[in-house]
Amino acid sequence: MRAAVPELPSRYPIGGQLPALYADDDFAQRFTAGLDTVLAPVFATLDNLPAYLDPRLAPTDFVAWLASWVGAADDSDWPVEQRREAVVRAMELHRWRGTGRGLVDALELALGAHARVSEDGGAVWSGTPGAELPPEPSAQALVRVWPGDGTEPVDPERVREIVRAMCPVHIACRVEILSGPPTDEGR
Repeated sequence: MRAAVPELPSRYPIGGQLPALYADDDFAQRFTAGLDTVLAPVFATLDNLPAYLDPRLAPTDFVAWLASWVGAADDSDWPVEQRREAVVRAMELHRWRGTGRGLVDALELALGAHARVSEDGGAVWSGTPGAELPPEPSAQALVRVWPGDGTEPVDPERVREIVRAMCPVHIACRVEILSGPPTDEGR
């Protein structure tokens, strides 16, 4: 904990800033030294504030707070580096939320898994005025997920949880868990 660093010196000792009258006063110097002990962690934190706001450098206990600022997933079971990466990539993931790319990125970040999304949303339009309406889109997406490193299987419940969170409400997302990359590109 930052506040419990023993013998943390203050970079700005109060006793040295007192008028000359108090420079030799033992009580004033001891009293201000006590205040220095209390204020030293505050000064150290303020001096290093940019590092606290960078998720790659921030103390581990501060990463959860940064995650809450940007709405990032912060699973305490994740390794620290993965939690830091979630905070770093939070804005990008929010930008792509509801898209196939956002879903693939979220699965990669959270599970280290690879994914492919096909039939991504069923949006159709026509550039011809007065043309017949296009057929109703399927509004169903197929999400195929397979292990990233090829050794550890993917947790189906976690995959479904992430797909539910990232898939738009108006689209039905079907999930397939594969043991390896899909071989048929057309599907």
